[in-house]
Order: sequence, then C-alpha cells, then structure tokens
Amino acid sequence: METETGRRSEPRREPPGGHARLAELCRRLTDPSLALGGRGLRLVDTITSALRTGTPPHELDDVFDELEEELLAAGHSAGLGSYRTTPTPPPPGYQRLPVAGPGHPPLHVLACPRGHCGRVEAPPGDDAAPHPGCRVFDQPLRTVPLR
Repeated sequence: METETGRRSEPRREPPGGHARLAELCRRLTDPSLALGGRGLRLVDTITSALRTGTPPHELDDVFDELEEELLAAGHSAGLGSYRTTPTPPPPGYQRLPVAGPGHPPLHVLACPRGHCGRVEAPPGDDAAPHPGCRVFDQPLRTVPLR
C-alpha cells in the first residue's frame, strides 16, 4: 500500500504488550459477576468469533468501542479499561520466596495463548491444578518462563 509520499506503508502491528482492551475483556470474562445484556453478549460473541478465525484485534476496534459503551451503560465504570474498577488481588499472607530452599525452581507466568494481549497471571499454587483459561480463544493460558 503506497502513501501520498510514494513510500510503502507498513501493515499495522499490535502495540507492545498486546491489545489492552482484549486483555481486559479476557480478564472480565472469567468474572462470574459480569452481567451483560443480549447486545453485550452478541458483541462478545462477534469479537471472539472473529479473533478465533484469525482477525487481528486492532481490526475490531469499532466492536470493542460498542462493547465498552455497553459495559459503561451496565454500570461497569471502567468499561474495558483496567485502570478504574478491576481490583488488584490482595497479596496473600506470608509466603516463602520461590527461590528459598533447596535448588532454584524455574519461575514462570501464564499468558495469552496466542500472544494477542497482555494478560499475565501467576500460575495456580497447586501444580496439578489446571491452568486458567482464555475465554476469548477457548484455550488454556500458555506457560512463559521468566528469565
């Protein structure tokens, strides 16, 4: 695609850290108290269906805008922004440092299965517990080693 200057423009790429509103949608879909009306549910379905077929998240910004309006109308004051009402989980009581004790176990986090958003979670404390899932792509979060 050429611009007015005659140079070829680069295709739009995801911002570093992924699509922020997709990450927040993914987090909110795990919240059982999230109440959306019929239109909101249809918008979520439109977004998830398009993403599962390979549509880049930035091409769905208009649908994300509509969903954000629905969330705001339903009383979710942050819409799809994580900066207002999504509380940070309180830190658990005293715990041993992960590197304390014999050896240094590898540390890892759980992240978006396709790398489209910046969602990152700590793994469950029980190694046998299943990984939390991404309800956008209907896949478990992937393990990312920390260096």
